Amino acid sequence: MKQIASSLLAIVMFSQLCTAQSLRKIEPVSFADVDITDNFWKPRMDKVATTTLQACIYQTEIKTARIRNFEVAAGSREGKFEGIFYDDSDVYKALEAISYSLKNKPNAELEKKADEWIDKITAAQQPDGYLNTYYTLMFPDKRWTDMSMHEDYNGGHLIEGAVAYYNATGKRKLLDVAIKFADYFDSQFGPDKKHWVTGHQELELALVKLYKTTKDEKYLKLADWLLAERGHKRGVGYTWTEWKDTAYTQDLVPVKQQTEITGHAVRAMYLYTGAADVAAQTGDRGYMNAMKTVWDDVVHRNMYITGGIGSSGKNEGFSVDYDLPNEQAYCETCASVGMVFWNQRMNLLTGESKYFDVLERSLYNGALDGLSLSGDRFFYGNPLASTGKHFRREWFGTACCPSNIARLVASLGDYVYNKSADGIWVNLFVESNTKIEIGKTKVAIAQKSNYPWDGEITLSVNPEKKAKFNAYVRIPGWATGEAVPGDLYHFLKAPSSKFSLMVNGKGTEYKMENGYAVINREWRKGDMIQLNLPMEVQEIAAKETIAANVDRVALQRGPLVYCVEGADNDGEAWNILLPENTTFKTSFQKELLNGVVIIKAEVPVITVGSDKQTVSTQRKTITAIPYYSWCNRGSNPMQVWLPRTIKDVKVNY
Repeated sequence: MKQIASSLLAIVMFSQLCTAQSLRKIEPVSFADVDITDNFWKPRMDKVATTTLQACIYQTEIKTARIRNFEVAAGSREGKFEGIFYDDSDVYKALEAISYSLKNKPNAELEKKADEWIDKITAAQQPDGYLNTYYTLMFPDKRWTDMSMHEDYNGGHLIEGAVAYYNATGKRKLLDVAIKFADYFDSQFGPDKKHWVTGHQELELALVKLYKTTKDEKYLKLADWLLAERGHKRGVGYTWTEWKDTAYTQDLVPVKQQTEITGHAVRAMYLYTGAADVAAQTGDRGYMNAMKTVWDDVVHRNMYITGGIGSSGKNEGFSVDYDLPNEQAYCETCASVGMVFWNQRMNLLTGESKYFDVLERSLYNGALDGLSLSGDRFFYGNPLASTGKHFRREWFGTACCPSNIARLVASLGDYVYNKSADGIWVNLFVESNTKIEIGKTKVAIAQKSNYPWDGEITLSVNPEKKAKFNAYVRIPGWATGEAVPGDLYHFLKAPSSKFSLMVNGKGTEYKMENGYAVINREWRKGDMIQLNLPMEVQEIAAKETIAANVDRVALQRGPLVYCVEGADNDGEAWNILLPENTTFKTSFQKELLNGVVIIKAEVPVITVGSDKQTVSTQRKTITAIPYYSWCNRGSNPMQVWLPRTIKDVKVNY
C-alpha cells in the first residue's frame, strides 16, 4: 500500500510540475530598470511626480483627515475617526505612487514626506499587527465581523505600498508593518481557521507581491486560499442591500468555475489579477481556464471602444451583455487601471499579444482620460458622450481614482518590455532605454519613437557580446485590420498599407507567433530593428447588438480613440453627421492640448436658424481630438460615436 501511495504521490507531483511548466515563463522588466525618455509619457510622469502627487498630499493631509486618523489611532493626537471606512487605502496608494516616482525622479523632500507618513502608520499599528484606523477608533471590538467593510482591502494596499517603497528606497519600515499585518491575518484566517470572503478583492494580488519579495510561501498559500473561499456562500455580515447579491462581489460560484463577468468592475479586475498572479506561481490551470473564459466575456460583449469597462453607475460595474450606453457610461478610472493590471498578467501567462492590444487601448484611452493635462484634476467616471454637464474635479469623497491613475502612470515602465529564457519582448512603443539579461548575456535596448503620433519605431539591440535569441515585437491588432479581439467592434475598411519590419535597413525573416513578430538571429552590437506601423484614420462600427451605437461611427488613429468636442466645433458636438466616404486629414498641433494630432473632415452639420424654427444642413470642417484630452478646456459637449443619419442628431440641447 505504501508503494502504491508513493507512486500516486509521484504521479500527482509530476502532473503538477508539468502543469506549472506548461504555463509560459515570461517576466516583466521592472519599471526601475526602464528609463523612459518618451515625449508623450515622460512629461506625464514628471507631472505626476510633482503636481499630481502634491495634490494627493494636500488632500490627504490638509483637506481630509486621512493622515490625522493615523495620528489619532496612534494616540499622538486627540480626536475621532473622520471620513469613510476605506480611506486608509488612499494613503497607501499615494505612497505606492510616491515610491515609483522616487525611482523615476529622486526627490529628497518627497521621500521625507513619505517617511513622515510611514512613521505615523507604524505608530498606529496595533501590537498584534492589526491596522485599520476606522475599526481601531470606532469599533475596536468588531474587527472582522463584516466582510464588506474593506479591512482586507486596506491591508492589501498597505502591502502594495510597502513593497513598492522597499523596492524604491531599500527602507524596510513600512515593509515590516505590512509583514506584521499579513502574519496577523494569517493567524486568524486560512485552512482550519476562520472563513473569509473579502468584499473588495485586493489582498490576493498584494499577498503574491509580498511572497515574491520575502520568498515566504505562506503568503502565496494564503492568496490561493482567499481565492478558493469564493463561491461557497460563506460571505457574512454584509450590511448593504447590494452586497447580498453575491454576483456583485464575484462570489456566485468558485473562481475556477466562473464563466462571465459580473458585479463591481474594479473588484473583478483585482480578483482576476490576483488569480493570474497565483496561477503564474503555482501553475494552476483551473484559474487560467476560467480567466480566459471571463476575459472573452469582457472583451467580446462588455467593453467600450476606449477599453473602459463597467457601464452601470448603479453597481459601479456590469449589467447585461452589450449594455454599453455612451452618455450614461460609468467606466470608472480605477476599472481601466485594473484592465491594465489584468491584461498584463494574462500576457505574461500566455505570451499572446491580444492582451496587450486591450491593455494599450485601456491605457491610452479609458485610463489616461481619468487624469487632466494639468495633473491636478480627475475623472471618476469616463463617459463617451456629454451634453456639457461633466467636469473634472479636484478630489472625490471616495478618492480611489487619483492615486490609482498616479501609480499607474508612475509605474509605466513595468509594461514596456518582457523577458523570457529565449528572448526579449517589446510590448509598448515608448521611447526608453533598458538592459535585459538573456542567459548570461546583458543586452542594452534603446527604443526611439514619436508614438502614438507616428508609427516609426526603432530599436537598437546591443548585446555585450554576440548572442542568439529571439526578439518578440508586438504587432498591434489595429495595424493589421483588427479593431479589437473578437467582433464587438470592427474597422469599416482594412488598412490601405501594411506594417513593415526590417533589421539594419533590410527586410528580415520573421514568423508571426501569437501576434508577435519573432526575429531569431545572432545579434551583434549596433543591430537595429525598424518597425513602421500604418497610422491611418480608421472608422469603427460596433456590433448591432450595442443599441447605443447603431448607425454610428467612431474614429481611431493608431492606439488613440478620438472624439469631437464643442471647444473645437462652435460649441457643439451633437449636431454632426459622419457620412460614408468621408475624407480625413491629420496634422500635429503643438500648442493644442499639450500637443496632439487632430483629425479634420468636411461633413454635414445641422444648425438652427436665428428664428429658432428653421433647421438647415451645412457642410463644415469639424475637428476631432484624442478622447483622453477632452474636458481640459472647461465643460462642453463631446461625442465619441458620431451618427450616420439625421435621426440621431440633436440640436438645442
